[in-house]
Amino acid sequence: MTQLDEIRGYVAANTAKTEEIARKVWEYAELPFEETKSAELFKKELVAEGFEIEDNLAGIPTAFLAKWSNGSGKPVFGLLAEYDALWGLSQKASVPHKDPVAEGAPGHGCGHNLLGAGCFSAALAVRDYMKAHDMDGTVIFFGCPAEEGAGSKQFIAREGYFDDVDFCYTWHPSTYNEVGNTGSVAIMGANFIFDGIASHAGGAPHLGRSALDAAELMNIGVQYLREHMIDQARVHYAYSNSGGTAPNVVQDHTVIKYEVRAPKVSQMKELFERVVHIAHGAAEMTETKMRYEITMAFSDYIANAALAECISDCLLEAGAPKWSEADYELAREVLATYNETTQTAIRSTLAQKFDTADVDALLEKPLHGGVFPYERVKNPIYMSGSTDVGDVACATPTVMLNTATQCLGNVGHSWQNTCFSGSEIGMKGMMLAAEVMALACVRTAADPELIAKAKAELVARNGGRYVCPLPDDVEPPVGRY
Repeated sequence: MTQLDEIRGYVAANTAKTEEIARKVWEYAELPFEETKSAELFKKELVAEGFEIEDNLAGIPTAFLAKWSNGSGKPVFGLLAEYDALWGLSQKASVPHKDPVAEGAPGHGCGHNLLGAGCFSAALAVRDYMKAHDMDGTVIFFGCPAEEGAGSKQFIAREGYFDDVDFCYTWHPSTYNEVGNTGSVAIMGANFIFDGIASHAGGAPHLGRSALDAAELMNIGVQYLREHMIDQARVHYAYSNSGGTAPNVVQDHTVIKYEVRAPKVSQMKELFERVVHIAHGAAEMTETKMRYEITMAFSDYIANAALAECISDCLLEAGAPKWSEADYELAREVLATYNETTQTAIRSTLAQKFDTADVDALLEKPLHGGVFPYERVKNPIYMSGSTDVGDVACATPTVMLNTATQCLGNVGHSWQNTCFSGSEIGMKGMMLAAEVMALACVRTAADPELIAKAKAELVARNGGRYVCPLPDDVEPPVGRY
């Protein structure tokens, strides 16, 4: 029996339980910082498996860790689980047309129900392997809420929970089976609050000072800023309080949320300050008052190359999920729901990833049936998304694995994604991720030279210590994000 065969046996023994957890969390579909049922489910199951729980990490009620140790307890390594859903993406599982479970309700449009359950399965498999081989070490399941909101991992990292962790692995549902060499950008978000003077918009408009005008002028200023920032940067906004719905009242209070992204934390902070200057200018122009509160910030993510090579080898050894004709049929039907513009973009993306001549055949069976090997690059390209996994990767050697849980070309944060995250396709990708993470954990834990190499790489990146991108006084915005 190979090491992979043994790990597969441990994962298979808990497949039914893992899939049940994934489906329950999918049904709960709880929003960031509200994942009470999901967190309690994981804790209950982990306690039953002999793990010790530490609750309320960094003052976040739905953040926790579950720990199991053997022998000396060294090395210490972690699995990063998530379980939050997204606003408005309710959708029935495996139904290839838009059909929400409840109109406007949340849904797992990023597959975090699979993510958390896959890490649960990997943690149990690692524990079983360590028991069977009397292997020293400590495996920690980190329950990390609110990745789709203000995040939690940066708050947990700031509290020092990763200081004594030797390495971490995690995964994410994807369209491909790979350990990517691209990065995720840093991000900072804040609420900008404008206060003015209310007045009758018809009878005494000259006496009012419009907070809504200030927010609108801020938006205009930021639009002009877009021409003068680096190509990889992004700025997003949304009103959380526009000042009411009565046009005949000069609005005296508005709140607008801004998020700023850039490849590096230093670039992100510089751009954020430029947005703050624009907000001050808008307040000056309208004779209103402006204040802002930072609610979230993530560091940029880059895979630790030493660990990436290890887990990529594990993925290559494990291979892709075994897809059925029913899986291909569902994938084809969901893919067909995208409009012509999106279909064209999907075809173009596939032509960049695969041979152009193969695209038509791939679209007939649009599920990834292979594995892309990890390729170390000197200067990684940054994609425009962000994740709080970046903060763990700045605190301890960390890698994120991707496995296919959805059709090729699928668009994230969509009802189509919610459909897949409750489907057999999603479950197959999840179980592969569990096998690969467990195998990588036991191989890394048994290789002190690999751990030392990974840590040296981290020191070269962070200078020997993690620096949280958040100001020290910013607390988790539980109940107010």
